[in-house]
Amino acid sequence: MDFLFEMNSISAAYGTNMVLQDINFKVTGNDFVGVIGPNGGGKTTLLKVILGLLKPVSGEIVFNNELIQSYSIGYLPQISTGDVNYPVTVTDVVLSGLMMRKNIISRMTQADKRKAGNVISELGLSGLSAATLNELSGGQMQRVFLARAIIGDPKLLLLDEPGNFVDSTFENDFYEKLRELNKRMAILMVSHDVGTISAHIKSFACINRKLHYHPSHEITNDDLLAYGCPIQVLTHGDIPHTVLKTHK
Repeated sequence: MDFLFEMNSISAAYGTNMVLQDINFKVTGNDFVGVIGPNGGGKTTLLKVILGLLKPVSGEIVFNNELIQSYSIGYLPQISTGDVNYPVTVTDVVLSGLMMRKNIISRMTQADKRKAGNVISELGLSGLSAATLNELSGGQMQRVFLARAIIGDPKLLLLDEPGNFVDSTFENDFYEKLRELNKRMAILMVSHDVGTISAHIKSFACINRKLHYHPSHEITNDDLLAYGCPIQVLTHGDIPHTVLKTHK
């Protein structure tokens, strides 16, 4: 399948602080990539470059024409409790995902509202369409923002630490939903939790200023050592886990 986007020798910085250096990376239509790496390694910066929110200092990013023409990139940013204090309904939030396709005076059509209702139903939120964000649990809120990200039928879905605000009762359902979505869109998911996401993704991209692509959903301690990517995995109970040593 043709690539959705391709990064060629991309470097990016905030002022004089170089965060990404000489990144070469390609994503095709059925990829599900877990983006991992240490804090400050450049994971979120990679997403900002893809979204056009940060201009690279060198290199180029080439997009598939279909991706450009259809605005087909969905984005689920990191969510915090500060995002819930606005008097907007679930339906309003989901509909806002269509704003990129509207001009400044456009109104939402009945077709748009029906589409929002379908996505809300797909994510198990039918009874909450008129609820405000501060009435929702963490898992319900995460589903609302995921609905906003996919209402435009994106070809590419970018997720930034989606597990941070998911309650445990929804976690399995959330990743199962991502597996279903991956049948119709590529997914890049930033996460610090290698143990959880490895059961769901297809490959890893380890970022610590530079990017090392690992074309498998399994990654070993030796791989992480070689890539220079110390990863923190937090778990409890009967789940097998590994503690990796600190890297300088």
